[in-house]
Amino acid sequence: MSQATTGGEVAASRDSQSSHRGLITISIMLATIMQAVDTTIANVALPHMQGSMSATSEQIAWVLTSYIVAAAVMTPMTGFLSAIIGRKRLFMVSVIGFTVASILCGVAVTLEQLVFFRLLQGVFGAGLVPLSQAVLLDTYPKEKHGSAMAIWGVGVMVGPILGPTLGGYLTEYYNWRWVFLINVPVGILALAGIAVFVKETTLEKRRFDLFGFALLSLAIGALQLMLDRGQGEDWFASTEIVIECVLAALFLYLFIAHMLTAKNPFIEPQLFKDRNLVVGLIFIFIVGVILLATLALLPPFLQNLMGFPVITTGEILAPRGIGSMFSMLIVGRLINRVDVRYLIGFGLLLTAISLFDMASFNLYISPSDVVRTGIVQGLGLGFVFVPLSTVSFSTLEPRLRTEATAMFSLIRNIGSSIGISVMVMLASRAAQTNHAVLGESLNLFRDPVKQEVTRIALNDGAGVALAQLNQELTRQAAAIGYLNDFKLMAWMALLSMPLLVLFRRR
Repeated sequence: MSQATTGGEVAASRDSQSSHRGLITISIMLATIMQAVDTTIANVALPHMQGSMSATSEQIAWVLTSYIVAAAVMTPMTGFLSAIIGRKRLFMVSVIGFTVASILCGVAVTLEQLVFFRLLQGVFGAGLVPLSQAVLLDTYPKEKHGSAMAIWGVGVMVGPILGPTLGGYLTEYYNWRWVFLINVPVGILALAGIAVFVKETTLEKRRFDLFGFALLSLAIGALQLMLDRGQGEDWFASTEIVIECVLAALFLYLFIAHMLTAKNPFIEPQLFKDRNLVVGLIFIFIVGVILLATLALLPPFLQNLMGFPVITTGEILAPRGIGSMFSMLIVGRLINRVDVRYLIGFGLLLTAISLFDMASFNLYISPSDVVRTGIVQGLGLGFVFVPLSTVSFSTLEPRLRTEATAMFSLIRNIGSSIGISVMVMLASRAAQTNHAVLGESLNLFRDPVKQEVTRIALNDGAGVALAQLNQELTRQAAAIGYLNDFKLMAWMALLSMPLLVLFRRR
């Protein structure tokens, strides 16, 4: 299929949908938000699920792992399935499958059922985000892509931020099953809108590269298992983690070699000839690290070290999403007037400032400090995400959009997985080191330490005094580990800024 023909089909499809742009946008955004919220909504409900299913901590973790691995493996399939069965049909099948899987998760009675149904959720939910992005890019003319990506970005960025808050409320005041059942009305509305207003794309005859898909799936699956289980298995001290790392590297190498030499590879190599897309993939990886790793670190920092309840933690983190929404509305209007590189650079700078501010936290900060830094970080990520989602596809052939958006989502998710695993590992290792270093300073020959131990010992005994001292030492050591992570992510944001010069202007 020639580029001119494809471009004409896209333009015709766009014209036919122009009168329904608002309804199309609402319909696909419902699907996007449903999937985006579901990536984090179940996290806060895990302890309740664990009690209900009589499972261990390691067993209940598979509720998250099965979803992550299935979604990661199936995301690259979006482009191929869209080409052979049609984007609208695939979208509808994905929404139906995700909604039905959500119902099954909500009524599951055993751990095995819950893990299997979560796996199905990941399989059907994998294509929702890239499909929604591709539909929006084709529905709106090129000069309005910035505004379209601003709307789309609200769902993708704000969904994971609001997920823990919504999950906390549903679990606290209703039941953990509602974190899944809440998807049902949203899925029905999204399905109705897609069925009525979204137009079908032209089908293509493409040969399925089973070998390439198998290699990529094995590489992604091994990588996700390594990242998810690494912390619990003490990373490379475990034979399992070493095997998973070797398999991930081996299968990825074989897939790349196959992709570059096969006649009809699973992923079109031409994608990686587009400089804007390649640079965009690097940046979205960094965004994935910063956004999800921050959201993974803050709840245990606030709950375990500062003693905040789950509901309060969710309320404190929610304004981060408000900051993102506000900046996306602004950048949607600026994107056609200001060079996108300046907008992304400004967003990275705001993000770095907020993370450096968070690196100066202590265990006596007020909730307003968390809210303030969260709003600034949300503003920064919003300024990055929208122009990045626009410029990454600005020079790409329209026929490659669905495959490219799938790759965009996959790299963002891999960045999130790597970011969470690495940051949690660094925080844990730093806590152990800091405990040993700080412990050297706590001895009874220092007057402040002697006075405090004596004061507690007079009331509760020497054993209690030493236990309380060790408990506070552990808290402070862990806090330093978290703060080091915030500083590392701040430097990541700053050091990535020179890459902006590689983007071609639209």
